[in-house]
Parts: sequence; C-alpha cells; structure tokens
Amino acid sequence: MADETVRIVEPWARATILASRPGAVYLTIESTRDDRLLSVESPVADRVTIHTTENNDDVNRMVLLDALSLPAGERVVLAPGGTHLMLMGLSERLTEGARFPITLRFDQAVEVTVTVPVLGVGANGPEEDMQ
Repeated sequence: MADETVRIVEPWARATILASRPGAVYLTIESTRDDRLLSVESPVADRVTIHTTENNDDVNRMVLLDALSLPAGERVVLAPGGTHLMLMGLSERLTEGARFPITLRFDQAVEVTVTVPVLGVGANGPEEDMQ
C-alpha cells in the first residue's frame, strides 16, 4: 500500500542550453504530517541539491539547504526565483518535450519517484505551457 502522506504536484523543469550548465526542477509538495525533504536523486544528474534564494540589500543569492521543512497541511512550492532543486552535472542537456525521473527521500514518508516534463527555456510553469 502506498504511503500517501506526501504528494508531489506538477513537477517540471526548464530546458537547458548546454549540459555543462545546471538545470532546475520546480514542483509543489503537500504533506499530511510534519516532515522534511532530505535528498533527491535523478539519473540525468550527478547530484541534485535543494536551494533557496535569499535577498540581502537587493542582491539575490542562492543558498544550499541541508533539508526542506514540510509543515503538515501546507503546500510547499518550489518555483523560479525561490526554492528549487538544482541538477548538477547533467549527463546531457535537458530538451523541451523530454521527461526524466526524480526520486525524493523524506525523513518520515517513504520515497517518491515522479516523472518531470521538460518545458521551454523561458517557461514559468506547466500552466503557462498549456496556453
């Protein structure tokens, strides 16, 4: 029986110009209990890290997170300009229309594997892509 305490909604990634540049994955996580996202893996990257963007004195910078808190009953949105998953060491560039798996591991919930569609280079999310 599947552990349904965590649900992943609308995962997506932007196409990349080069494989030498990192990619990013965006999605929404819903958890029915307090939990933490501890790690993410994908066969398309050497490693996947969790980043957030902080603004100090009008300067944005990315900050590596050890884990991402998932408060019970709240939607945690990973979106451009905010928290996201960084794909480091891509095996090849991400091309629009491709799909790849990622596996998310949590402190409490069982791991979840989802398929991530790759949208255009300038996409801002799956809803925009459907227009």
